Amino acid sequence: MGYFNHETAVIDKGCQIGEGAKIWHFSHIMKDCIIGSNCNIGQNCVISPEVILGKNVKIQNNVSIYTGVICEDDVFLGPSMVFTNVTNPRSAINRRGQYEKTTVKKGATIGANATVVCGNDIGRFAFIGAGSVVTKEVLDYALVVGNPSKQIGWMSEYGSKLIFNENGKATCEESKEKYELIEGSVKKLN
Repeated sequence: MGYFNHETAVIDKGCQIGEGAKIWHFSHIMKDCIIGSNCNIGQNCVISPEVILGKNVKIQNNVSIYTGVICEDDVFLGPSMVFTNVTNPRSAINRRGQYEKTTVKKGATIGANATVVCGNDIGRFAFIGAGSVVTKEVLDYALVVGNPSKQIGWMSEYGSKLIFNENGKATCEESKEKYELIEGSVKKLN
């Protein structure tokens, strides 16, 4: 076993858990999950069956990740953020098998108490502000806030807000990496 799990954590059969992962107090990893190396799953989290987490995913306390969600490498999920997996849930109607897929792409951050409505992918290095309610797809590098969320800017891979000049160029204040905005999409320049 090349990972750590707290004695109160429950890990069901059929899970694959990567080297260096940490699973903390009262968390439940349900059957057939794939947890990448160096993931950190905070206390009181539920990872539902067949969820896939890439490498180095950081999940803060009180997060439930439901079947149909895939988090790619380096994703950050803030405290008490929420995913859904059925658009029209009813207690008396079983909608298993109708779970919608949601992919959180590499390097994205989802802030505390945010909600991601199922079927809406989160782009690479996107940044979802605390308390936001995501009801549509989020572009790579986009900064979105509010309920319903709306895009208010762009973020660097380091998590700094990008300010583009009249030529569509920006430099990350932290990393000094350069970015370009062309026709509503951002790319990092080499």
